[in-house]
Amino acid sequence: MKFLRSGKVKDIYETDDGNLLFHFSDRVSAFDVKFQTPIPRKGEILCKFAEFWFKELPNANHYIRTEAKDKIVVKKMDMIPVECVVRGYFYGSLIQRWKNGKVEIPKNTDTTLAAKLPQPIFDPTTKSETHDLPINKKNAINRNLVTSGEYDWLEETSIGIYKKIYKLAENAGFILADLKLEFGKLDGEILLGDSIGPDEYRMWPKETYQIGMNQESFDKQLLRDWLAERGYQKQFEEDRKASKEPIAPSLPPELCQQLSSRYIISYEKITGHSLNSNLS
Repeated sequence: MKFLRSGKVKDIYETDDGNLLFHFSDRVSAFDVKFQTPIPRKGEILCKFAEFWFKELPNANHYIRTEAKDKIVVKKMDMIPVECVVRGYFYGSLIQRWKNGKVEIPKNTDTTLAAKLPQPIFDPTTKSETHDLPINKKNAINRNLVTSGEYDWLEETSIGIYKKIYKLAENAGFILADLKLEFGKLDGEILLGDSIGPDEYRMWPKETYQIGMNQESFDKQLLRDWLAERGYQKQFEEDRKASKEPIAPSLPPELCQQLSSRYIISYEKITGHSLNSNLS
């Protein structure tokens, strides 16, 4: 097996038969910054979530098999250099970008914090190991990231997947606020790739959801909020503007344990599987 690269969360290897092995680590990233403090059992949970969603969704994907508690084997594809983001609620970076005139939302949208959008919107970004940047159809095509037809297919397919996951999450007592997907090409076909889990979406409990408020999160938004409250998000942005690499702070044990617990709870509620029996 050949080591290829270490991403924000996953370590990726090429297997002897030409496929890829994803090793999900306990690392976490936020605001495109990697943190050294591990989140207990995070890699195991992300691996099981990836397996669950690839098996549950009807879309063709690159999943082959689960190799271990934190490893899956997938088909090697030519990845499309676009992060396919679907937003269902007026939240997160969408708010400031809308205020700055950088993104369009439906005319009849309620712009109260955390309000549900009239319909999900496709809000893609570039794909980068450092800092993803929002794009639209015009500049995605001008930059030769995708063709017009591919962009339309990605938009329709991504929104369709969002709606499917939204319904499954809702049945488990959660609200899927937004979702990030990746796709690749193999033998002329576009397949769903990468992985799907709490690092790729915002998930809120229905019982505490309240428009106009910051929402309780069962994903890594908890980390984003902790960083923003302590001024780290602003510091990261200032560092990038000054062409400096942002420095990640150490994370307190109680925050790490809270993140881990919420990942576990969401997995068990959504899948109906107990982690004690599925993970070691």
